[in-house]
Amino acid sequence: MVDCKEWHSLKRGKPPGRFRVIAGRWRGRRFPIPRLDGLRPTPDRVRETAFNWLQPVIDGACCLDLYAGSGALGVEALSRGARRVVFVERDAQAVASLRNLLSTLDSADAEVVRADALAFLDGRPQAFDVVLLDPPFADGFPQRLCTLLETRGWLAAHARIFLEHARRSAVPPLPANWTLHRSRHAGQVAFHLALRSAPA
Repeated sequence: MVDCKEWHSLKRGKPPGRFRVIAGRWRGRRFPIPRLDGLRPTPDRVRETAFNWLQPVIDGACCLDLYAGSGALGVEALSRGARRVVFVERDAQAVASLRNLLSTLDSADAEVVRADALAFLDGRPQAFDVVLLDPPFADGFPQRLCTLLETRGWLAAHARIFLEHARRSAVPPLPANWTLHRSRHAGQVAFHLALRSAPA
């Protein structure tokens, strides 16, 4: 995701540069962002707020970074002590960049899967404590995304789900047992933290 100024910069074709890890074992390190149409790395101020919200649960958590893109969200989770992060991304260049980045970090706690997010969720599930959702703005927020996460067994009993979407768009429909706990916006980005309670 980007704020308004950054978004117009990308639209003009300028290279997106690097993202910076905010906190944790790789604090302050910067990593390259592949130059791809529509790639919107989550800006520092949004990631900082998001991981302040997630701070009580991120250490030791098993995380799923769907629509991983540059990997900024998932790498931040690893830096802050996540036990494992699965990065899901469909673009081959972004996948190669992610694998190279994680090899540089010598991180054995990460897996990169090349797949469409919805197709991945139709596969064999595993329960995640934290899910990071940042779909491309141009595609809109897929209606089935949250439903598949909830009904297919991808979420731990009290999972946290971080969502980003275009500020001009409405909050995506959420399953009945998800509570929208926190919401903010920055520039053209709206972002939220949802809390899951296990169905009765």
